[in-house]
Amino acid sequence: MKLWDKGISVDQQVLRYTVGDDFILDRKLVKYDCIASIAHAKMLAKIGVLESDEAKKLERALLEIVELAEQDKFEISPEQEDCHTAIENYLTEKLGDLGKKIHTARSRNDQVVTALRLLYKDELQRCEQLVGELKTAISGFAEKIGQVVFPGYTHTRKAMPSTISLWATAFMDSLEDDEKILQAAKDLIDQSPLGTGAGYGVPLEIDRKFTAELLGFKRVQKNPLYVQNSRGKFETAILFALNQIMYDLNKMASDLILFSLPDFGYFDLPDEFCTGSSIMPQKKNPDVLELIRANYQVTVSYATDQKTGTTRV
Repeated sequence: MKLWDKGISVDQQVLRYTVGDDFILDRKLVKYDCIASIAHAKMLAKIGVLESDEAKKLERALLEIVELAEQDKFEISPEQEDCHTAIENYLTEKLGDLGKKIHTARSRNDQVVTALRLLYKDELQRCEQLVGELKTAISGFAEKIGQVVFPGYTHTRKAMPSTISLWATAFMDSLEDDEKILQAAKDLIDQSPLGTGAGYGVPLEIDRKFTAELLGFKRVQKNPLYVQNSRGKFETAILFALNQIMYDLNKMASDLILFSLPDFGYFDLPDEFCTGSSIMPQKKNPDVLELIRANYQVTVSYATDQKTGTTRV
């Protein structure tokens, strides 16, 4: 049963086209949708729409789904379209009509945005951690051999005497700016959309501040229409932040590829990070660095798609 199903038969080819890979991609959202649903159920109990024991039954069932998802045992079928329908169907099969009550005062629109923002918050936190680890590694590298002298280049020509420290700490400074951009993206998305319905609110007196606090959002996103208008806008901000990190990684990878060439010989790449040739035994290919360098263009492409509204196939 689809959440939007009104008993009208829709062409199967249309359904396949509109569903796409959502039922596969949504596996990452199951946990977050359940967390948001638990908060929503607690709020419905707080305002008297649900009984306390009903909210607890829903919470237990939703935690079951989270556990199943962590074990890769929670299935989302193409017919269900997405995790939101699969979750509600599970609740209804297990709890009867109580499973349907979870959708009170909520649209799939604000439900989707809420789950996505919870996912973004976790992923951006992970990105911040990785940037911090990279900064620590660069700092250790600069401290260890930073005083080694080597040429500074402009236009790929030797320009002035320089040091490894100057080269390495340039990336550290840039990554510190990247952290600020990441934080700005985090702050932008750290507002709860739950309870705004399909863009025009819901006809019940609900407690949006309560669910925002339960979910760990800093604030409520007040205007319900802006919640929907911000879809794509906020994702573009995230992609911009990630793009800046990839820009630095691209430059670092490009430098290391160039400076580890035998013709330059400033750096020597570890054998375990390189591959070889099937025909030329002397080859030591910097595949990891080449992929990092190339993946910068992937973030550029996705950021452009978000801005223009293009769908990538």
